[in-house]
Amino acid sequence: MHLPKKGLRALGIAESYTGSTTSTLAGIVMRKDLRIDGFCFGTVTVGGMDATEAIIGMVNRLQRKDLNVILLSGCVIAWFNVIDPGRIAEVTGVPAICVTYEESDGLAEDIRHHFPHDELRLLAYQDLGNRNPVRLHTGQSIYLRSWGITADDAARLCNDFTHEGGIPEPLRVARLCARSCSFSRFTEPDAGYHLP
Repeated sequence: MHLPKKGLRALGIAESYTGSTTSTLAGIVMRKDLRIDGFCFGTVTVGGMDATEAIIGMVNRLQRKDLNVILLSGCVIAWFNVIDPGRIAEVTGVPAICVTYEESDGLAEDIRHHFPHDELRLLAYQDLGNRNPVRLHTGQSIYLRSWGITADDAARLCNDFTHEGGIPEPLRVARLCARSCSFSRFTEPDAGYHLP
């Protein structure tokens, strides 16, 4: 991956948790010069364990060969639906970076409390490993885990994609899109779209 390249493309994926039985995912393909040239949608089960496959499906439906990295807004979404970014990177062939925004003691105790007999969920969370704190050029801090890309390159890429504040632009726009998206507006809600 050539990080200085302006045409480098990231797929940012963020969730809008509604508290119902499913949660909305939005994906935004953004170039490093902050131009958007694609988007996709998906759904995950609240409290389920289907987030990894949902994200792989979103990437596959885009049918893009030019994605350089996948940015995930969190590794645990939709009420403890744990994402496996290593599997996403392996299956899609695209490096994955998980971005979180606050210091935390972790979610292991919460998972044990809410899912006391779900050892697979707990192991999936523990397999995510530790987060690396990164200070952005904006003065804000984020916390990263990365697969298929070095920690230093992940930090540089997220810094380059952050225009202001503390959220890389592909994730900021994906979050806005997920929040405002209503699947009733789409005939095929999980379709991928590409802008010319």
